[in-house]
Amino acid sequence: MIISTTYKNRSLSFDLSVGIDISIPLVSGAKSPKCFWAPDVSIQPVTAESFIGDIDQGGVVNFKNIMLNPHGNGTHTECVGHITAGDFTIHRTLKKFHAIARLTTVSPTIHNGDSVITEQSFEPGFFDENQEEILIVRTSPNSENKLSTDYSGTNPTYFDHTVIEKICNSGVQHLITDLPSVDKEIDGGLLLAHKAFWYHEGILCPEKTITELVYVPDSVVDGIYLANMQIISLESDASPSKIVLYKPLD
Repeated sequence: MIISTTYKNRSLSFDLSVGIDISIPLVSGAKSPKCFWAPDVSIQPVTAESFIGDIDQGGVVNFKNIMLNPHGNGTHTECVGHITAGDFTIHRTLKKFHAIARLTTVSPTIHNGDSVITEQSFEPGFFDENQEEILIVRTSPNSENKLSTDYSGTNPTYFDHTVIEKICNSGVQHLITDLPSVDKEIDGGLLLAHKAFWYHEGILCPEKTITELVYVPDSVVDGIYLANMQIISLESDASPSKIVLYKPLD
């Protein structure tokens, strides 16, 4: 199916049969990426008396329990309920599932021994004009190790809160990154980047979302895409998610 739209005085068309899935599949065991000391994803058959929910083990159907932590296991999308009290859930927050996105690749800088994304990580002039509704930040170096890395205890790259303020000022509503968190792994509970995003200039922005732990292969070039954000209908602050990109047709 081909769809067309006008965006910033430019006509764009997309083939919805050719999507680029940048979410990371969840695999039972230690093969999926994780962070913050979350347990491995577990997919196990239900057992009851003579019943076992696994055809490979002699059952008549596959009927399995899945245990995971949305924030700690694989690609996930979170809302302001992650850092604040109140009745905020991702199911009630994310109501628009398609929007124009910009993919950009950045290289972190080293600051006090930490790997940090700052304003200088972006191309000069990047924030001089309004950005798209969705900003996807791919970090360099970029390897397939991101599909299975356990980031726990490694002090991975994070965003300086001042660049998050720049991102908000440019009009971004949904921030997507391949990092396990926008904040430093252990920061004493400051959560400066999360707070800068959802409490922009002291004002609560409950319509915004952050998606972490995606993987964007190098074959996907920087630029404009149509993005489809998919979540579970889950009344919680975060949900496992699938992010699909569609490249504009020439």
